[in-house]
Amino acid sequence: MKRSEVKHASAAEKKRLSDEYQTLFQKLAEVCFRHDPMGINFESNTDEYEPEARTILPRLKACENSDEAVTVVHEEFQKWFGSDIAGPRERYLALAGEIWQVWNNRSRQLLPSPKGACKQITDIS
Repeated sequence: MKRSEVKHASAAEKKRLSDEYQTLFQKLAEVCFRHDPMGINFESNTDEYEPEARTILPRLKACENSDEAVTVVHEEFQKWFGSDIAGPRERYLALAGEIWQVWNNRSRQLLPSPKGACKQITDIS
């Protein structure tokens, strides 16, 4: 599925997540935009990383530490852009570190985190 098709097809999911986790969702999208690992920040397209934030956010609740968050962020960028374009895991260390910090600063009552549920995805095609 092309990126533009996914943006359109997932509008309802974006709305649901945005309503439920509006502040957290926006913070994650802003962090991605500021770090701009794909080099697509042209300053006027501030919603550019919303699809990635939308798929990263639900997976964070299962992570137990920042290393697992790096894995999640890297996997999601691989899913969206392909392994070659996404590049190495190390590219996402600072981005995932800040995402993990934002996640841990959220209200604990907003999103309970089940212990030990962060799972690495091996098939990203």
